Amino acid sequence: HYIFNLRDTSNIFQGICLAGAECLTSKETLARLWLHECRRVYRDKLINNKDMSSYELLEKEIVSKCFSEPDPEVVLTKPPLFCHFARGLNEQEYHQVEDWELLNKTLVEALDNYNDAHAAMNLVLFEDAMKHICRINRILVSPRGNALLIGVGGSGKQSLARLAAFIADQDVFQLQLKKGYSITELKLDLAALHIKSGVKGLSTVFLMTDAQVADEKFLVLINDLLASGEIPDLFTDDEIDDIVGQMRSQVKATGLVDTKENCWKFFIDKVRLNLKVVLCFSPVGKTLRVRSRRFPAIVNCTSIDWFHEWPQEALVSVSKRFLKDIPILTPANRKSVAEFMAFAHTSVNQMSDTYFENEKRRNYTTPKSFLELIKLYRILVERKQEQLQSNIERMTVGLEKLETTSSQVDALQATLAQQEVEVNARNKAAEELIVKVGTESAIVAEEKAKVDAEEAKVAVIREEVGKKQQGCEIDLKKAEPALKAAEAALNTLDKNNLTELKSFGSPPSDVQNVTAAVMVLYYGGAAAGKVPRDRSWKASKVMMGRVDDFLFQLKNFDKDHIHEEAIRQMQPYLKDKGFNRQSITKKSVAAAGLCEWAINICKYHEVFREVRPKREALDAANRDLGAASSKLQELQDKIEELNANLGKLSKEYEEVTAEKQKCQAEADATAHTVDMANRLIDGLGSEKTRWGELLQSYGAVKATMVGDVLLTSASVSYIGAFTRRYRNELIYDVWLPFIQSLSGDAAIPTTPDQDPLTILTDNAQIAQWENEGLPSDTMSHENATILTNCERWPLIIDPQLQGVKWIKRKFGDNLKTCRLDQKGYMEVIERALSAGDTVLVENMDEEFDPVLEPVLGRNTIKKGTAIKLGDKEISYNKNFRLLLQTKLANPHYKPEMQAQTTLINFTVTQDGLEEQLLAAVVSKERPDLEKTRLELTKQNNEFTITLKQLEDNLLARLSAATGNFLGDTALVENLEHTKTTAAEIQEKQAQARLTEAEISVARETYRRAAARAALLYFIMNDLYKINPIYQFSLKAFNVVFNQAIERAEQPDPAEEQVMIKERVDNLVDQITYQTTLYTTRGLFEKDKFIFKVQVALRVLMQDGDIAGEELDFLLKMPVVQDAQTPVDFLTDQQWGAIRTLSGMDAFQGLDRDLEGNAKLWRKFTESECIEREKFPQDWKSKTALQKLCMIRALRPDRMIYAIENFIVEKLGQKYRENRHIPFWESFEETSCSVPVFFILSPGVDPLLEVEALGRKLGYTADKKNLHTVSLGQGQDVVANKALEMSATEGHWVILQNIHLVASWLPSLEKKLEELSESPHENFRVMMSAEPAPAPELHIIPQGLLEDSIKITNEPPTKVSANLHKALDNFDQETLESCSKETEFKSILFSLCYFHAVIAERRKFGSQGWNRIYPFSTGDLTICAMVLHNYLEANQKVPWEDLRYL
Repeated sequence: HYIFNLRDTSNIFQGICLAGAECLTSKETLARLWLHECRRVYRDKLINNKDMSSYELLEKEIVSKCFSEPDPEVVLTKPPLFCHFARGLNEQEYHQVEDWELLNKTLVEALDNYNDAHAAMNLVLFEDAMKHICRINRILVSPRGNALLIGVGGSGKQSLARLAAFIADQDVFQLQLKKGYSITELKLDLAALHIKSGVKGLSTVFLMTDAQVADEKFLVLINDLLASGEIPDLFTDDEIDDIVGQMRSQVKATGLVDTKENCWKFFIDKVRLNLKVVLCFSPVGKTLRVRSRRFPAIVNCTSIDWFHEWPQEALVSVSKRFLKDIPILTPANRKSVAEFMAFAHTSVNQMSDTYFENEKRRNYTTPKSFLELIKLYRILVERKQEQLQSNIERMTVGLEKLETTSSQVDALQATLAQQEVEVNARNKAAEELIVKVGTESAIVAEEKAKVDAEEAKVAVIREEVGKKQQGCEIDLKKAEPALKAAEAALNTLDKNNLTELKSFGSPPSDVQNVTAAVMVLYYGGAAAGKVPRDRSWKASKVMMGRVDDFLFQLKNFDKDHIHEEAIRQMQPYLKDKGFNRQSITKKSVAAAGLCEWAINICKYHEVFREVRPKREALDAANRDLGAASSKLQELQDKIEELNANLGKLSKEYEEVTAEKQKCQAEADATAHTVDMANRLIDGLGSEKTRWGELLQSYGAVKATMVGDVLLTSASVSYIGAFTRRYRNELIYDVWLPFIQSLSGDAAIPTTPDQDPLTILTDNAQIAQWENEGLPSDTMSHENATILTNCERWPLIIDPQLQGVKWIKRKFGDNLKTCRLDQKGYMEVIERALSAGDTVLVENMDEEFDPVLEPVLGRNTIKKGTAIKLGDKEISYNKNFRLLLQTKLANPHYKPEMQAQTTLINFTVTQDGLEEQLLAAVVSKERPDLEKTRLELTKQNNEFTITLKQLEDNLLARLSAATGNFLGDTALVENLEHTKTTAAEIQEKQAQARLTEAEISVARETYRRAAARAALLYFIMNDLYKINPIYQFSLKAFNVVFNQAIERAEQPDPAEEQVMIKERVDNLVDQITYQTTLYTTRGLFEKDKFIFKVQVALRVLMQDGDIAGEELDFLLKMPVVQDAQTPVDFLTDQQWGAIRTLSGMDAFQGLDRDLEGNAKLWRKFTESECIEREKFPQDWKSKTALQKLCMIRALRPDRMIYAIENFIVEKLGQKYRENRHIPFWESFEETSCSVPVFFILSPGVDPLLEVEALGRKLGYTADKKNLHTVSLGQGQDVVANKALEMSATEGHWVILQNIHLVASWLPSLEKKLEELSESPHENFRVMMSAEPAPAPELHIIPQGLLEDSIKITNEPPTKVSANLHKALDNFDQETLESCSKETEFKSILFSLCYFHAVIAERRKFGSQGWNRIYPFSTGDLTICAMVLHNYLEANQKVPWEDLRYL
């Protein structure tokens, strides 16, 4: 983008025009304004300090050359800065910034106003940040001002752009990506922005970041928007007409004709004026470069502001700002901590560069990473302070309790003696009362017997009374119907009908009889029985004189005492046939009721008369019962009085007994307390000393907390992405020396010789992790510590899947897992956000779904209670945790991604892998040992965890106890039990350690095999640096490793130690050889040699048979400069190398021998094959590597052959052979989940071998169980169908040239992974692809390469290899198929030899030929067929014909 034209010149003068006359008060100001605008247009585009320094030199030169007045020195003093708020927010004029403190105050005020109205931004406005705000604001207020802000993620581009837009009074709009957001949705958003800025005239900033470019096609629209403001097909015709209609009045107001074209142009001009595009892009990688070429308006139509790394003073300033409220820091400490943080940040940047140069691995730090470091430091300091204070308090309370217990024992024993005297006195008083209570009890018992006899008599009488009463009640029930009938008859009477009856002058005779009968009962029913003689109607009316009283008397008639005379006088009436209710009712209702009453009263009397004697007998019995009960009551009163006296004595006895028991209990409690105190003192006596030491150590921890937590925070924040070597370099060679260099008040105390990450964990925690499946090496412990303590989401690089296995076991069922390429993953994350679950995103690629950007950046809204995903608001639970994992061995994550995550390198280490492989080999060779070791390891881990829990529990209980805790038996017994259990565990641990040591000795005999295997895996794993197609997984290596163990020869019977040694030698040899075969099968010829050299040298290094300086010379061959050769058969450079060798102990005198025996050395040096010759003099006794070093100096042209001999000498003759491995041998290693991957070379077709084997095994295209798909456009659908059908039915699938469908390869990887879960056992997949011409063009997914068996199909090199390759095309059956077998075999061998020579000549190109001829295996097989046919068709060998053909 360093292309400058007249547009830039116009931009300079456009910027000058922003200033008014009040600004340009002097020539000096005008010159500085011009200088400022030049800097904004030109300098802001420059990408590094070197270019900026060049610009400043050029600037100084031009100013000095062109300006005589004002003084150039004055113009150039401090780079000028102009902005619209130099004198405050209220003065929107373009002025020079003269007071930086005022500018800072103004921007802080603007930031406060912004935070009041929007989501808060916590910014530190150091000088660079203020400059960027001024630059962005200048762009936004300029006509058609659009900005391209370039900087790594987390450098503040978006935040500063928002603040600059706020100062310019412009709204900010950003895309809200959601699932399925496409170019259609982008057009809708851009159309809305056009309406807002063009029709409504509102000034708006469209802020767009890298993450929001979900599709590169988005930039086509952005390019059009920047270039012309007009985006094709953004509006429909109807919408355009509507816009034109709304713009007509504004167009007319300007004096233009309101044609459609004018209105539309006016609208677009307003859009370009009011809509400001701000692009925030990252310079990392080639993306920005490619975009700039494809979409030129991104650079040409924007003003660039390059966000460089924060300067050191900015880092320190930010640190001080955020550290100022940490109480543990003194002012001097705070300054030192801030300086260390800035230093750590910059040192990690430098280490990342070294890391990339050496390991080709990318790691980035950004300003956001730095802010996260500060945040983590604050959190860890607070957390560790709380933990330390809690531990101190618990230890202090525990020790105080022990001290208090010791001092209380004597006082408790004196109290116990007094309590025993009192208990004896209480016992004597209680015994005296027992005698009195016995006497009174005897008297009460005697009287009680009398009462019991009287009670028996009363019971008999009561029984008789009950029987009589029951009989009376039965008889009386018989009279009840009559009585109820009488009452019912009376109920029919009332005052009216009686008055009516009374009013009769001369009633019928039957009525008179009724009233007469009533008179008999009314007057004669009494005890006297005086029945009136006058029963006339007149007398009856007198009886009924007062109707109410008469009726009342009838209702209350004494029915139980009717005189017999009255009954006798009633008989005539009762016998009268007309004396019944039915007859009388016809004459008088009242008379009928009276008749019915009289009849039923008489019936009742008849029954009652029979019951009366029984009732009299009952009354007599009741009188007897009353008399007996009275006598009984007298006796009961007497016994009650006696019982009261006895109760009084008993109560007195109980009180005395209670007092006695209370005293006894107090004495027992005191004795128990004394016992508990003694037990506690005896049990925790040893702990008292240890706790005291711990308490003192806590003081030291507190003193060094500032430095320890500082190193820990830096480690957690920064070292995760590095391998062990670089981690140690950063901590011990870079950071610690810086801290140790501080002195005086600025010193930061640290704990010497302490691993920074150990303060975040303990042995119990590590033991728990190991039980959950974490490898036991230090690197894995560090990774787990970082993962569990980092504040950013952890992103683990886990190619061997060891980290993800541990995570799944650690979190168990509470872990939600998903992949970004599976359906419904968004729903999984949304539910977890609301529920506060932990989510593991597996198998991530290098790109993260932009829709999840708010989750990654924790961009919460509504004061942290919600998060916006696309157009949905999801409630945000603070317990939510996101874990990210990738299988990629060397991923390149952009700085934006790394700024929001903590990268953790979980790649297996060589030490860790060696331990795992040792366990594997021992489990094969000595399964009993390995089983016991695993059980012991698990047991020891559990013991460690239990011990920690017990100690924590003991201290917690002891410190939580209040008052006289010795009285709490449960507490003391629990503490005692805890201590006892801990002692038992420690004893078991000691015993287990002894057993484990014995097992370890036995296991160590197999370590050589494990160490060799681990070394070989890491050599294999580094091959991707040669060619990215060389990818090998640990899973595939383990298969090879186990096969090698099975194929290793068993030793002959001998002594056990001899047998084991021989067996281990066989294991080492077989592991090395099988790994070499497996690996070289997938390497090109030129790389096989490199691999074998690596194996030979690194094996010797592992065995300690190579001196470092000798290997360094072999690889680099440093020479002494300006060395003049004294012999004519060596060049100056060769002599310089000899001089370098002579400086080593092993080669002292070599230069003198060469010079003194020049003739002998000349003969040796000029020999045809120097590697086969014996070295002159005593140099023949040197080691093989030392001889290689001398050949390296004397004859570098023979090094290839010399190294081949070296490999043979050190590893064996079989490592020299480069025979082609037949496909059927490789096929035996395949399975339904292990595909074959052919790496193609020109002129070689692996399909022939596959089809040949298929025919043997019954898989052919004719049988429709062999599917060959040649990939290309549209063939991915065919391939998918073939894979799905074959996985179900057990067919073979051949996918040719998969490199031609780059976009489908991720889907193929996923498809194969899905199909490998439960395929048919005969299912096989073969793939082929060409390697990429350059590493950056490599497209084959790592998953396809790692787990597949890779086979290179490359023409062999050298005549021998070509001859073997040619002969391998013919099996024994072919050799015996001809009737002239001897002639056929001889001529066929000659034919193969001829083919080998022709094939080997290819390396000379067209030399000796007219052109390069691509002779292939097909030519050879055709010639063999012709030979066979001719021999069969002729009696004699037709030599002339065969030679011609």
